Amino acid sequence: MLDRLRRYTNWLHTQWPSGGVERLPVADERGRTPLRGVYVVGDLTGVPLLKFALDSGVKAVREIASDKTLARERREAEEGVVDVAILGAGVSGFAAAVEAKKRGLSFVLLESAQPLSTLVNFPKAKPIYTYPLEMRPAGDLQVSATVKEGLITEIEDQIAAFEIRPRAGQAERIARKGDLLAVSREGDSPILARRVIVAIGRSGNHRKLGVPGEDLDKVYNRLHDPKDFKGKRVLVVGGGDSALETAIALSEAGAEVSLSHRRAEFTRPKPENVAALETLAGNPEGKGSLRLFLGSEVRLIREKEVLLSVAGGETLTLSNEVVFVMIGREAPLDFFRRCGIPIQGELGARQRLAMGGFLLLCVFLYLWKSGGNPISALFVSKGWFPYNLIETGKALNPSSLFGTVALSMTTPSFYYGLAYSLVVTGFGIRRIRRRKTPYITVQTWTLIAIQVIPLFLLPTIVFPWLGHNGLLPGWFEDAFFPRVDYDPHGREYWRAAGFVLAWPLFIYNVFTDQPLWAWLVVAFGQTFVLIPALIYFYGKGAYCGWICSCGALAETLGDSHRSKMPHGPGWNRLNMAGQAILAFATVLLLLRILGWLGLPFVNGVFHPLKDPVYKYGVDIFLSGILGVGLYFWYSGRVWCRFFCPLAALMHIYARFSRFRILSEKKKCISCGVCTSVCHQGIDVMNFANKGRPMEDPECVRCSACVHSCPTGVLSFGQADRSGRVIRMDRLAASPVQMREGA
Repeated sequence: MLDRLRRYTNWLHTQWPSGGVERLPVADERGRTPLRGVYVVGDLTGVPLLKFALDSGVKAVREIASDKTLARERREAEEGVVDVAILGAGVSGFAAAVEAKKRGLSFVLLESAQPLSTLVNFPKAKPIYTYPLEMRPAGDLQVSATVKEGLITEIEDQIAAFEIRPRAGQAERIARKGDLLAVSREGDSPILARRVIVAIGRSGNHRKLGVPGEDLDKVYNRLHDPKDFKGKRVLVVGGGDSALETAIALSEAGAEVSLSHRRAEFTRPKPENVAALETLAGNPEGKGSLRLFLGSEVRLIREKEVLLSVAGGETLTLSNEVVFVMIGREAPLDFFRRCGIPIQGELGARQRLAMGGFLLLCVFLYLWKSGGNPISALFVSKGWFPYNLIETGKALNPSSLFGTVALSMTTPSFYYGLAYSLVVTGFGIRRIRRRKTPYITVQTWTLIAIQVIPLFLLPTIVFPWLGHNGLLPGWFEDAFFPRVDYDPHGREYWRAAGFVLAWPLFIYNVFTDQPLWAWLVVAFGQTFVLIPALIYFYGKGAYCGWICSCGALAETLGDSHRSKMPHGPGWNRLNMAGQAILAFATVLLLLRILGWLGLPFVNGVFHPLKDPVYKYGVDIFLSGILGVGLYFWYSGRVWCRFFCPLAALMHIYARFSRFRILSEKKKCISCGVCTSVCHQGIDVMNFANKGRPMEDPECVRCSACVHSCPTGVLSFGQADRSGRVIRMDRLAASPVQMREGA
């Protein structure tokens, strides 16, 4: 049984990649951090591209220069205060300094090491990839060279023309000092500035292997001149571009090179680097020799040898004189923590307290809305809002539009639906203005229209008003909206939400005392005919991202919080919780059917489980309290990703879908932005840098990965089982592709 469950889990979801996301300081799309007046630019924005580094530095200065608050502060001149302190004299730092000088802002450019140190420390003759080729960064500092030495000369010549001179110093901390920012320095007095731009890049510590012998003198983290290692036995560890370029340069310089990578294939490097490496590995008679050890890990480093664990658990001993550990650097997160700037994915005491308080508010809200619990009973017994409107509502003529609205206003669900619709509309318009692509515009307006019209206006105003005026056919009302005493309209018009929300997301038209045949037909058609057909052509997101009210809130209110979704294998396994809830809903359905057939044991014992267990445990706690309560800390898709039973059913349908996110591998730079913005936790980058169509059934077609990709790698489309592209989506979702005219 357990083995079958594992196979099913693997088939449904866990076979797909589940890579993590690198933690970076929290900053918005314009580089602004929660510490007022502090901006992050360059690599720390998550895009390790030269042109984007230049562009981000310039745009930060332009935003500062256009800030009316800064203009007022500058009138109150203080001696020894600069307009902008720029930390880091790399590419983005110099671009910011050039723009600041051009705009007449006083500034200090602080550098703890060597100017342009990242470029200087590249290996000799390292190729430079200035993607995207057609992009021209903002500002006067431009690049065109394709080799390290030429690039450094090109930048230095431009800097000299602007007479930009960095000041040596190590920034330790940024802190508020009244209206100013104080940059503390090691062994020197603080720099006082009105604004601070952090352009220090990935200047943190080199990542470690964590194995014995890593501290030996023969272990390096950077390569300066490959010729220094001619004839030596060298091991390069890593699977990214830096590792491959190091191995290629050493081999071509005449070293005897071995490359160890822990994965069975290369997924992150540029295709040209992989091709060059494979050419050298297949040509041992060339300038050097190069051996590949894929799926291996370093276990021990000694003076004259290195021990690798390889496939099958075997240990391989290599004769060795030099080791290059090229697995990247950690971002300087401790610096940001000292400054009080939060790190993505980290929750401090203040954030946990805020999250707990908001969850309690959601508990109150959803209990008040749902009825049949102590909170709602207290409001009823005391005649508190909105129950104190009942008599007023009854006194009005229900056939008038005002009277219909007044009656609806006596129920908590009216105010919840109104607030929900206003939030979706307001934040939806904000999303359209922020992310100007045809795909997002059409998708968001569709979500707004469905939420406002069929999910709010029809059940609360339109159908009740038509019913009170005798404008609905009697058979239609009796079939879909039974007469009841508890509802102020005398009929259950709220059930109209079932025209959009399918079973088992919306259970209340199916889990009834007696079968409502009309709703059962609608529910069956939605869940087992219409939705599977949509998914076959357009993926699970055709419903989750374009129709569902949960998706509407996630794509609007949750738009700014999608990068907060946790990633990794453990979280991916939690995705299967929805399958358990789907099974639970299916069992309850079977029990309901047995109850309709008149089995007294089922009616007397099992039917009451429907309300306290599913209603409060799933519909209120997981969907409402957790689903909404965690929006601002774990993204807006917690319910959709982990617990929604309809999404769990659609995952099964999606395994047979033709929908794919297609990728152009040669343009992928493995920056990880696509994965970081996925609020379903999908490792999109793992598909993109292999050039494979993304077929993870979790995808909700939000377009965040396509929209955010800095090089325009991704597109929506359809493909067959072999990966052959059938068609591409017509609605453009990538700003980069729109600029390129693709």
